[in-house]
Amino acid sequence: MYEKNIIVFGECMVELSGSPLSKRFGGDTLNTALYLTRILQNHPFTIRYATGLGNDMHSSSLIDAWQAEGIRCDLVATIDGKQPGLYIVETDANGERSFHYWRSDSAAKYYFEQHSPLEQAVEQQTIDMFYLSGISLAILSHTARDKLLATIAKMKTNNTIIVFDNNYREALWSADEAKLWYEKVLKYTDIALITEEDDYAVWGDQEIIQRCTDFGCQQVVIKRGGHPCTLVENLQSQQTLTNVAPIKVEKVVDTCSAGDAFAAGYLSGYLTGQSAQQRLNLAHQTAATVIQYPGAITPKSAITPLEI
Repeated sequence: MYEKNIIVFGECMVELSGSPLSKRFGGDTLNTALYLTRILQNHPFTIRYATGLGNDMHSSSLIDAWQAEGIRCDLVATIDGKQPGLYIVETDANGERSFHYWRSDSAAKYYFEQHSPLEQAVEQQTIDMFYLSGISLAILSHTARDKLLATIAKMKTNNTIIVFDNNYREALWSADEAKLWYEKVLKYTDIALITEEDDYAVWGDQEIIQRCTDFGCQQVVIKRGGHPCTLVENLQSQQTLTNVAPIKVEKVVDTCSAGDAFAAGYLSGYLTGQSAQQRLNLAHQTAATVIQYPGAITPKSAITPLEI
């Protein structure tokens, strides 16, 4: 059976969280890659993570942890003299979190400085789905973003499904700069995963569905946290709309990576041919599970794999 090739690109950092502080790891796209791997472990999908790391002990421990989860790391580039970024998470009584980052010179920023493993893979292999986020773009230089866009354009000529999650962090770049680059990526995007609050911060309006239609997207999922999400499919023809309310959680411990887990649940349902309702239910279920644990990554036993 053909094993489908799913590539996720972005940055993962060392995470310090809890009281007393403990060392974990996290990053929006890595979180999604990990939950995809857990959910789809019984299905013929290979999840590969593309990023830059150093040759230090923290980088080695990240690679070991990802491989233990079943994530393939052949697209990780080793950047001499650089290290992964670091962040500290503080969580309030309601599970809401605040972050303190040390990432201005992280290895991931230099991924496209030379001919990257991702670019090589696109030249040589069939890639079924490629996933990136707004943060994936924000950490890169303008030149590196251009190289990433050129790589995405090449994927599109080979019928790769492009998935873009609009995760926006004001600390990384301005709304005007984000809008410029979001426009460039959305023109190649098949599935847009849009956090409504982040979208408003960048665009300042609520025309999400029309905007994604104008850019040529095939479907858009609008994430609204504790409120019902919306899926609109067939944007370029006869649009169909599905709304699904989230699952109520009695005690929210940490909302960190809830949106990343939602994305993994949704895409797992999409990749396994589930209905719109089933995809969104799986997305909500994955997010609801994750927010009941501290940190970006739950214990492995918390996520139930999809049966074949």
